[in-house]
Amino acid sequence: MPDADAAVAALRKDRLIDITTTGRKSGQARRIEIGFGIINGKLYLTGRPGRRGWYANLLANPAFTIHLKQSAKLDLAATARPITDTDERHRVLAAYQAKLPRFAPRMDMEQWTARSPLVEVTVPGVAHKLSD
Repeated sequence: MPDADAAVAALRKDRLIDITTTGRKSGQARRIEIGFGIINGKLYLTGRPGRRGWYANLLANPAFTIHLKQSAKLDLAATARPITDTDERHRVLAAYQAKLPRFAPRMDMEQWTARSPLVEVTVPGVAHKLSD
C-alpha cells in the first residue's frame, strides 16, 4: 500500500468515507457516503435497522473500495465480512454505541442487533495497524 500511515491516520480521525460496491444485480459500480467505526482495532460499517443496498451488494460481492476524502485522499481496496452471529453482532454494536454517545439514545439495541447491516472490513496493509 503506497501510504498506509496516511490511511491509518485518516481512519482514526475521520468519521465519513465513501465506498464503491458492485451492484448485486446490475454489476455496476455503486458509490455512497457512509460512516464507519473502529472497535477494538477493527473497522466496521453499519447502519440503521432495515435493508440497505450497500449491504446487499457486499453480501453478493465482498470486494469493494473505500475512498478516504477528508484528512487524506486515498482509495483503498477492502473486503467485507458480514457479521451474522447474534452474540458477535451484539458485542460490536454495543461497543459502537458506547463510542457514539450522542447516538446512543436513538439506538434500540434489540432492533440494531436483529436488523442492522454490519460488516467487518479488512484493508490489506492497514487493518493490522488500527487501534482504538
